[in-house]
Amino acid sequence: MESKEKNISRRDFLKTSGVATGALIGGGLIGGLVGYTINKPEPETKNDMKHGQHDQQMHKGWQFFRNNREFEIISNATERIFPKDDLGPGAIELGVPFFIDNQLAGQYGSNSKEYMHGPFAVGAATQGYQSRLTRAEIFRQGIEKLEAEATSRFENGFSSIEGTQMDEILTAFQKDEIQMSGVTSAFFFRLLRTATLEGAYSDPIYGGNQNMEGWKMKGFPGHQMSYIKVIESEKFQKIAPNSLGGSE
Repeated sequence: MESKEKNISRRDFLKTSGVATGALIGGGLIGGLVGYTINKPEPETKNDMKHGQHDQQMHKGWQFFRNNREFEIISNATERIFPKDDLGPGAIELGVPFFIDNQLAGQYGSNSKEYMHGPFAVGAATQGYQSRLTRAEIFRQGIEKLEAEATSRFENGFSSIEGTQMDEILTAFQKDEIQMSGVTSAFFFRLLRTATLEGAYSDPIYGGNQNMEGWKMKGFPGHQMSYIKVIESEKFQKIAPNSLGGSE
């Protein structure tokens, strides 16, 4: 008899979290807690990648992050949200941390195209952006809170603790158990999770979805010039993905 404590893949998670049924539309994700009880292999963390994917991409440089500590905290947090598994690469290998860095350094981070005047209230989850802080300020504070929680709970920096310990902290943020100024920890977690998914599935020209691996896992063709040659075919079409910056 097969053990009930079987491993759960990313595909299983996406099905149960609603992504497979369209909940990802608009950048939102309706899902379970990061640390929900499952038995699965530990994804790679910073300790396993000191000379891995980070070093291969360091030539890109940072626009928002001020030092390696900040970059590693976000890198490990995104990898826990979108881990590498048997179906494909995780957030780090997909370049998600660089995608987030680019976004926070631009109009997304400064909220330059959004109404940012008061009154400010916590509001309901369906009411959208409610904070007086920009996304860049929220992420900056969130990074420091992740580090502070790791130090307080486990007497070590966030990037040096175990994966399950990272999950515990991220789950506390998602449950709104961490005190933050000008924003709730649950709101910061939603921003982080949404940015992680956008980095995994956006066009590679924005810094994430390296080699279009995110699209390949989904079977998404990306940006094709035309489907005129196959549109009338009754057979399922497996099309190599194409980026706005060109194909592989």
